[in-house]
Amino acid sequence: MTVSPINFTFEDDLAETVSTTPVTITDRAAEKAKNLLETRGLSTGALRVFVVGGGCSGYQYGMALAQEEEDGDLIVEQSGVRILVDADSVPLLRGAEIDYVDDLMKSGFTIFNPNATKSCACGSSFQTADGSGQSRACH
Repeated sequence: MTVSPINFTFEDDLAETVSTTPVTITDRAAEKAKNLLETRGLSTGALRVFVVGGGCSGYQYGMALAQEEEDGDLIVEQSGVRILVDADSVPLLRGAEIDYVDDLMKSGFTIFNPNATKSCACGSSFQTADGSGQSRACH
């Protein structure tokens, strides 16, 4: 069975609700992602955001630079950046916002996820309301 990518495009002046928004990105994070993609020679690439089992709370975020989408990916285009989310990660990330922080304690992309009911101090793992996901030690 072949599953086609799903495209989702935002208009900056549209007010999307959290319940229908798959994932958003702040202007600061979009600029950082565009710079990373260009620096790596992937100006037509995308930022892949995903969730895997693990981390100290049960699930763990991941990000990667991608050359192209894969079958079944949700494709969000916002602020000049394509964001790819695999079908398994979409329900866990629905309504999440990708930001970029640069302060004394941390520098990098971060995700604010309304689906996370519990997270740990490392900030890269979370748990959902149903308690699913298997916990592991924080790195």
